[in-house]
Amino acid sequence: MTFDKFLDLGMGFSSGVMIVASFTSLLLPAIELSGIVLVIVSFLVGAVTIHVLNRLIPHEHIIKGYEGPETLKRKIKAAWLVATAIILHNLPEGMSIGASASYSLSEGIAVALAIGTQDFPEGLAVSMPVYAVTGGLMVAIGIAVLSGLSEVLAAITVALFLGFNPNLLGAALAFAAGAMVYVVSYEALPESHRSGHEDLATIGFFAGFIIMMYLDVTLG
Repeated sequence: MTFDKFLDLGMGFSSGVMIVASFTSLLLPAIELSGIVLVIVSFLVGAVTIHVLNRLIPHEHIIKGYEGPETLKRKIKAAWLVATAIILHNLPEGMSIGASASYSLSEGIAVALAIGTQDFPEGLAVSMPVYAVTGGLMVAIGIAVLSGLSEVLAAITVALFLGFNPNLLGAALAFAAGAMVYVVSYEALPESHRSGHEDLATIGFFAGFIIMMYLDVTLG
């Protein structure tokens, strides 16, 4: 399987995982804790926050290309822009792990396992362009590891914050869900369908959906 096919399969898988996690591990517990009104508001705030970051932070999509202020377009190499994009999009995933683990350890484990699995294609998406530009294998691996650490730091930060502010757990769960759903709708699914591999992306989506649902039921 070529790299672009594998990447589309992986992005479809990521989308399936994040959609299920957003509802079963984040939104439903949030509604139980805080009620529907606060959940809707927090959900929208999460989506808007990632939208604003998308507009302000320059980054490069694998297929779509550059997104960000035009004045910065020529100042940063595409490979580093791709790495920035993955780091940016790892933040909602990390927040979802931290928030779900604060609600229930089993939920947190299920989300962490599923998101950890779908991080493999993202790691390749970071490391391969960097390697192509720099020719340095260790540099490429280092950037991929850094993108993964951004997810870990987001999870730890959210978990610590909720440890001091447990009353905000419902809002945090819904915020993370909104951020993840935005990434799926605006980035992951459209990106996975731009190269003509819609069938593979759809297979990946259903695989991720089923695996996340299974993990949520068996570990929850």
